[in-house]
This record gives sequence, structure tokens and C-alpha cells, in this order.
Amino acid sequence: MRRPPLVYHEGYDLNFGDHVFPSNKYRLVRARLIREGLATADDFIEPEAASEEDLLLVHTPGWIRKLAGGTLTYHEIQQLEAPYSRATIRAYWLAAGGTIHASRLALEHGIGVNVGGGFHHAFPGHGEGFCAINDIGVAIRRLQRDGLIERAAVVDCDVHHGNGTAAIFAGDSSVFTLSIHQRNNYPAVKPPSTIDIHLEDGATDEEYLSRLREPLRAAILGHRPQLVVYVAGADPYLDDQLGGLCLTMDGLKARDRLVFDTSLRSGAPVAVVLAGGYAAQPPHTVTIHVNTIRAAAESLEDVGWAGRSGSTS
Repeated sequence: MRRPPLVYHEGYDLNFGDHVFPSNKYRLVRARLIREGLATADDFIEPEAASEEDLLLVHTPGWIRKLAGGTLTYHEIQQLEAPYSRATIRAYWLAAGGTIHASRLALEHGIGVNVGGGFHHAFPGHGEGFCAINDIGVAIRRLQRDGLIERAAVVDCDVHHGNGTAAIFAGDSSVFTLSIHQRNNYPAVKPPSTIDIHLEDGATDEEYLSRLREPLRAAILGHRPQLVVYVAGADPYLDDQLGGLCLTMDGLKARDRLVFDTSLRSGAPVAVVLAGGYAAQPPHTVTIHVNTIRAAAESLEDVGWAGRSGSTS
């Protein structure tokens, strides 16, 4: 089976401690991939942390200074909903570097996986919902700046609306944003994506997939992205503590295949970020993330990759 390249750093652990976000899940995903024969220790590529120059492609200088210097206000920490530490900030920097690297690998291999990232609630000048740095936006802007792509699409399948990403790319016709999420869930204010699919509480596999299929196809065929960033949240799962949808593990894997197959068939490479996952039984979150990577390998095997159909010329 063709394996997508995997980007991982032991510093991805956000060091949240006793927190609803299982910040050690990245290490557990890596261990499970090795145990199940989906990867070897040598398959994981260690990224460099994003540079300040990279981060400033999206974020304001003031926000980066506050994060780097540890001068966040009480309100900013409350809005972030996560403890501040040097290790946590390093993890955000590394995650952004990992998404940049996974995106570059996707251009070559069809799919590149960051075993981390997906911090889609981060805005240019503040953090929200456990997200301080929007690695999705940083990666797209870096590849655009380097002339590797002109057009990108974000397919956000986290249970929560990708508000930070939508705000970052608002009014930018070069980046198509699609978010499928639970309507009655965080965040309360949802800046418009290019396409928003609002699902009611309790949506099941069948409804989810039927609602996603045609908008996804329209986004990929209509926008012709030269990179798709797939926000593969595990939190639409039926037993998620912060979600209210009812997708099964099989349904979530079918979602993954739908995104991968649609993109690859159109010549659009996919960079994967894991995003949220808060299952009442933490091993279930790990299983869902591992299944996403398994689905990526299956798509590469079944659909194949002949190179990008788009051009930056």
C-alpha cells in the first residue's frame, strides 16, 4: 500500500495537563501507526518550527510578540481556553512548521499528513478555542509566497466551524473555504466561509455524507485548487464530549475517503491536519485519527496520484 508521508515532532504535545483537549494524542497516534504496521519509526519526518516571518504572513506582530514573550492578558488566556507555557507556544510554532512541510510533501506525493495541526480558531490578532496560531493559514500563505501555489481550498470537517480560517481568507478569491459543522455549537459567531454547511444536532453518517458530497465536488472542480488543506477533525464522532453529531467511526472514515478521492481524482493534492477530537474514551479519538491516515493510504492506492492538474503560470 502506498503510504502518505507523515510529519511529526515530539514537541507537538501542547502540555495542557488535565484538560479536555488530549494534548498527548499526537504521540499516541504515532505509536498506534507503528503498532498496526501503517508506519515505521523511520517514516516520520521531523519539521522545523515555523519562523516569525512565516507567522507574520497571517498574524499581527503584536499577537506574535505576546505569545513569544508570555505577555498575554488574563482575558486573552481565557479566550484561548488553554494554559500558557513555553512548551505550549513551541508546540504551536512546530505545528505550523509541520503543516507547511506536509503541504509541500502533498504537492509531490498527492497527500501529506501533519500528525498535528488544524488550529482553525486562531485569528490574526488573537487566539480562541485552544488555538493560538492558525497553521492552516500560515501554510497556505507560505506556499503562495514561495510561488508553489496560487489557489488553495480549505475543507474543514471539524465539528466546530472554522471561524479563524474563514476570517483570515475573507474576501480572498484565491482561497476557497468550506466548513461543515454543527450549527448549534462553538463558536457562537461564525464568520462566513465560501461555503458553510450547517448541520443540526444529531446528524448521522448518511446525512453528513450526502450534505458534503456535492458542495465538496463543486469547490474542487470549480475553484481548481492547487492544494487542499483537509481539517480532519475527529469530533463529529457520536461519543465526543464537545460535539453533538452522531457519526460512527465507519462514517468518519467514509468522510475521509470522500475528501481524498474527490481531490485526487481532480489532480488536487491534499495536506491533512488532525484538528479536534474529545471522545469520552480517548483511545477512540486516536483510532479516528489513525483511520484518517489509513484512508489516505487507501486513496493513494485506489485512486493514485499522477501529479497536479493546476499550474501557477
